[in-house]
Amino acid sequence: MDSPMCLVKNADGELCVEPEAIDYLMGLKQRVVVVAVVGLYRTGKSYLMNKLAQKKSGFALGATIQSKTKGIWMWCVPHPEKTDHTLVLLDTEGLGDVEKGDSKNDAWIFSLAILLSSTLVYNSQGTINNDAVEKLQYVNELTEMIKVKSSTDDKEEGEGTQFMQFFPNFVWTVRDFTLQLEIDGREITPDQYLENSLQLKKGTSKKINDYNFPRECIRNFFPSRKCFVFPSPTTPDNMQRLDSMDEAELSERFREVADTFCRFIFQESRTKTVIGGHTLTGEMAHVFPHTCLIAVLGHLVTTYVETIAKGNVPCLENAVLAMAKIENQAAVDEGLAVYQEGMEDVKALFPVDINQLSENQLCSEAQARQAFMKRSFKDENGEFLKALAEAIGNHNVNLFKQNKDASEKKCKALLENLSALMDQWVKKGTYTTPGGYELYCNHHDNIVAQYRAEPNKGVRAEEVLEQFLKGKSAESNSILQADKKMTEKEKEIQAEKMKTAELEHEKAAFKEQQAEMERTIENNRIRQEKYLKEKMEKEKKQEQQEFNRTLDRRMQEQKDLLEKGHKEKAELMRQEILEIKKNNQLEREANAQNQKALQELFKQQAEGQSREREMFMRDLNNRSQAPAQVVERLVPQQPCILM
Repeated sequence: MDSPMCLVKNADGELCVEPEAIDYLMGLKQRVVVVAVVGLYRTGKSYLMNKLAQKKSGFALGATIQSKTKGIWMWCVPHPEKTDHTLVLLDTEGLGDVEKGDSKNDAWIFSLAILLSSTLVYNSQGTINNDAVEKLQYVNELTEMIKVKSSTDDKEEGEGTQFMQFFPNFVWTVRDFTLQLEIDGREITPDQYLENSLQLKKGTSKKINDYNFPRECIRNFFPSRKCFVFPSPTTPDNMQRLDSMDEAELSERFREVADTFCRFIFQESRTKTVIGGHTLTGEMAHVFPHTCLIAVLGHLVTTYVETIAKGNVPCLENAVLAMAKIENQAAVDEGLAVYQEGMEDVKALFPVDINQLSENQLCSEAQARQAFMKRSFKDENGEFLKALAEAIGNHNVNLFKQNKDASEKKCKALLENLSALMDQWVKKGTYTTPGGYELYCNHHDNIVAQYRAEPNKGVRAEEVLEQFLKGKSAESNSILQADKKMTEKEKEIQAEKMKTAELEHEKAAFKEQQAEMERTIENNRIRQEKYLKEKMEKEKKQEQQEFNRTLDRRMQEQKDLLEKGHKEKAELMRQEILEIKKNNQLEREANAQNQKALQELFKQQAEGQSREREMFMRDLNNRSQAPAQVVERLVPQQPCILM
């Protein structure tokens, strides 16, 4: 992107997304690191964003008391240090603009910056004093502006337990700082300066509570905090031409702090994630053939802004669930595309036997599962996992049909070629002479032997042969009856032998079908076990990572409170930690129930397939037993003429 573009338009206090910016986000296929800057208007926010973009100009700086940035502007640039990442810079409208006169509008801008970013830069001027902290009033309103879970009550939301799981890293940049970084004559770092400014006072009076409340919000909502103090970049007279000044004209100390700030953002700003620790890419789904492209980040922007425009409170859980449906469907489509692509090589070899086809299917399904698992998230009931299995199953039906059709075509052509000379002799009457039936049987047996010796006939070899022999049955019987050299008893025996041979071929065809069914059932069992195992492992890993991340932050906060003597606050934090552990256990139990239900579903499907197989075998046995007994009664122990 050569220059910034408006992402969220703010017109007369109404927020709306800019379609062109959303379309641009749709084209981003890389992971995104989102850095947003907020703060009072005319405090130099745009300059910081231009520095992060490594450009002298881009975001409008302005040199008057009038705010230049309206709404939220976006600039997407290649990440300077992380390959395959895009750095998305969001410059927000200045808070507290007297021309706007709407603090509610400011609060929504601030909330959107938090919802969308992985690092939030709060820009202020002068010092971090009580006035500067109180001007960060929008943090106090977050529980009214944002909901994490649709089912969470307001009290739990207000305690910040849920919020900290998704809040961005927090960087406070203090501009035009002129004081010495010292406390009681001891030199301190900017980070220590920030933490000292956020220390809580002991006591329970209203005045102390009012003092502590915004600091508690900042500490709770932003457990990861960093501070940079910038001296003035130049003289007041030169500030109006800051965007046109060369770097060498700026103060050396200012350049040093700016470079350190940029390095920190580049190295420490994490990839944007949503609830559950799922990484965002710009692109929602790359579906073959390149349809349904919807940007995750763009989708979140659209969802949040439209919710705000309707006067409702954005809910992260609802937004993520809506996004998950789109993303999971894309994961299904991508998994199916990977499977179809993986089966192209074996399709070129059709016809193939059932084992070769099955081996290729299992290999392609493993690749499809990996693609699905890598992309999918929050498929809690296995709905989309099942959809992928069904889609692959439907594609398998088509593949089986194509393989069968190719096998049938090849086998019919082979039999037609092998029997061409024999058909000519039938037309000439060669077999209607005395002893002709024996000659016919010899030629017939040779055709069957040559046919069976031919390799790579595919899955319908026996079935096509069975059909061929049935087609020759009337012809064979006619030649048998016309052979005057044979007695009636011999003809009866030969007729029964012919029936036995036909039955054997039919039985072989059924065994061929049985092998196909058994392999299909076994493939389904293997597929279902792998799907379920990989799904459970992935979800368990994600849940554990999110739980560990949340727990670590709260325990560090408790430790800090204890070190600073805030025992009452530390005790409350301990109770919150216990509640987090309890909720985690409940979620794990609920997920275990979902997985158990999914296992039961797969078990029922396997049982249904087993019943189908048993019915198939009973039918095969019923059709194969009786004629064999007749042959044993009529024919002594000697080989059959027909194979």
